[in-house]
Amino acid sequence: MTVEYGIEARGLQKRFGSKVAVDDLDLGVPKGSWYGLVGPNGAGKTTTIKMLVGLLRPDAGVVRIEGIDVWPDPREAKRRIGVLPDDLRLFERLSGEELLTYIGLLRGIDRGEIETRGGQLLDVLGLERCAHDLVADYSTGMRKKIALAAALLHAPTILLLDEPFESVDPVSSRVIVEVLGQYRRSGGTIVFSSHVMETVERLCDHVAIVSEGRVARSGPMEEILVRRTHRLEDVFIEAVGATTMVQGALSWLGDRG
Repeated sequence: MTVEYGIEARGLQKRFGSKVAVDDLDLGVPKGSWYGLVGPNGAGKTTTIKMLVGLLRPDAGVVRIEGIDVWPDPREAKRRIGVLPDDLRLFERLSGEELLTYIGLLRGIDRGEIETRGGQLLDVLGLERCAHDLVADYSTGMRKKIALAAALLHAPTILLLDEPFESVDPVSSRVIVEVLGQYRRSGGTIVFSSHVMETVERLCDHVAIVSEGRVARSGPMEEILVRRTHRLEDVFIEAVGATTMVQGALSWLGDRG
């Protein structure tokens, strides 16, 4: 059975000076999937996402968004994707409503359609009461939600989210999950990176474990878990070759005398 990919990356490489951030990475995200990208700090996840969405040019390799090669045709590829980056750089002197209007106009959306879509997104994400407040005054959770609204405004077919739940309170997390669930049910493809194994295991149907710039293990979640164990965290630890040195160390912590 031929898999139709929403995102396909082959042979991706990226160096920063002498440091190899991404090393011949291959990734295939099935269309319509909820795909988790996990790995230890410095594994290359954020660099990979930046190359997937056309923000960072790879030194080698190919990225295709629904069959479109990102680098020869970045504009067409970017029409199909929405991005929520880890380092939220928003126009903080705009209100939430103004930010969505600005993003919508950049995307070439009719102003009336922007008002309709923007109003619905603000309402669903619980931001309607602060729509006229400056983004600079938003909490971390509110900033994540307004950034998600901006990513969804043009109705992309693919969402790429880098740590969407980091520093977000449980209420905001629940709202974000519900919105993403509705997006997925409408046929959208979601890729998100996270350090929280429980969240990835609970939400995703596919996962890729990245270590030292390569995909150490990937596949449908049920296959990844059945193959070794029933916890993603255990598979993750094994795949990245992590070890713990806690046992027998720090014995002085118990010395009170």
